[in-house]
Amino acid sequence: MKGPVDGPTSAADRRNRTTGGAVLVAGGIFLSRIMGLVRTRAFTHFLGTSDAADAFSAAIRIPNFLQNLFGEGVLSASFIPVYARLLAEGDEEEAGRVAGAVFSLLALIATVLVVVGVIATPHLIALLTPGFTGDKQLLTIKLVQVMFPGVGVLVISAWCLGILNSHRRFFLSYASPVAWNLMMIAALLLFGPRVVQANLVMLVALASVAGAILQLSVQLPTLFRLERKMRASLDIRAANVRSVITNFVPVFFGRGVVQISAYVDQWLASFIIGGAVAVLGYAQNVSMLPISLFGMAIAASELPAMSSALGTSADVASEIRRRLDEGLRRIAFYIIPSAAAFLLLGDIIAGVLYQGGEFKREGTVWVWGVLAGSAVGLLAGTMGRLYSSAWYAQRDTITPLKFAMLRVALTLGLGYVAALLLPGWLGISPKWGVAGLTASAGIAGWLEFWLLRRSMNRRIGATGVPLGRVAVLWLAALGAALPAIAVKLAMGVGHPVYLALISLPLFAFVYLFFTSRARVPEAAEFRERISRVIRRLD
Repeated sequence: MKGPVDGPTSAADRRNRTTGGAVLVAGGIFLSRIMGLVRTRAFTHFLGTSDAADAFSAAIRIPNFLQNLFGEGVLSASFIPVYARLLAEGDEEEAGRVAGAVFSLLALIATVLVVVGVIATPHLIALLTPGFTGDKQLLTIKLVQVMFPGVGVLVISAWCLGILNSHRRFFLSYASPVAWNLMMIAALLLFGPRVVQANLVMLVALASVAGAILQLSVQLPTLFRLERKMRASLDIRAANVRSVITNFVPVFFGRGVVQISAYVDQWLASFIIGGAVAVLGYAQNVSMLPISLFGMAIAASELPAMSSALGTSADVASEIRRRLDEGLRRIAFYIIPSAAAFLLLGDIIAGVLYQGGEFKREGTVWVWGVLAGSAVGLLAGTMGRLYSSAWYAQRDTITPLKFAMLRVALTLGLGYVAALLLPGWLGISPKWGVAGLTASAGIAGWLEFWLLRRSMNRRIGATGVPLGRVAVLWLAALGAALPAIAVKLAMGVGHPVYLALISLPLFAFVYLFFTSRARVPEAAEFRERISRVIRRLD
């Protein structure tokens, strides 16, 4: 058994280690998200904005909700800080004991969850999508019942992620959802041209269960190679196991509040107009891409690192403050141009991803409106994830919970007005209420971010991105959008693939040029990483 190894490192070494994990997480997430977009592209081609698409979009949220609630989200906040610290201290025996106990508890919870979930599905659907009636409601119930067994498998898969992340093996755990997406893509391509829409979504639901099993299976060999001390048991007497359980409760409710926020949007969207739930899901698949690549990637890689910080209270606070500032600057560099692209180039993005088959130009513009709404809170929501990770690393799960509850309450109030009342007041189509949903959620996200940052600054000292840097990044992003808009005006929107191939790379290149001229350090860091990749290819 080896103890922790420490030694002096240069600022460059620390920065490389800080960004290295985030790059691996981002790489894994990028692959899984790209496959998710491919899956959604195939889905929109065969189902468009039909009732079957609405039913599937609503149904798949329930397994995702429970996976996040009992799996990755809870483990990220309650299990990883304890397990990663034990590894940092060199106590592999105790780390294995904790891993085995958490596995056993999760397996028990997942089993009960699946049984109860299948039985309770009709009541869940009536509660979560009250706007669904008749055949659409019955189809949604059947889809959820088919998908529920996959929930238990995905919860255990999230436990694998916790183990692998703590060992700094980031790529595999975040790339494994590729397997889940591949199974659904295969079902869509194989049966899409042959069966009616209601039967097609049932086949895709079955494929999602097979994909969950495959997602778990690809992680197990590496996990067993890294964690050799684990012994499954339900012994919860050990202090570290009790610590995980103690943290679990507030995180469970905290993640529940966050997930409820997503269901508030779906609940309200079910009252708007046919296709609204599906379009909301399509837009969220896109808006989650930068959040996942740059927010979740940085937060996920930093959580075990911040949890492993050793020394005096002042030393730990200094390390967390340093990691927060570096992570926040990287988030701002990538998220601000993403928000600008959603706002000004959203039709190009939605067109290249979804337009075709049953999904027409009208649907593309609708998704653009929803993406523009999501741009309101994109930066706040992404930075808020990193601040939450910093709280979890300090074994404080209550503070993020309080602020998340405030955000959800505000989301509900603002969302109701923006989605169901505001379009009528403005004399516009009710369908634009979906854009009001995402915009109102963004406003609530800014409140949560402000509260998280203020409370963290009181605890460890001033953190955050200087306003001057934020202004430079926004000016660069808005300036970079102008040539892309000019290309759209010159080419028209009749060929979304060709338009995207020219305008989106142009936007990225001009943004990188402007930020490089402004001497933004993250631009130089990005160029260096691209250069290293090119050198390796040579």
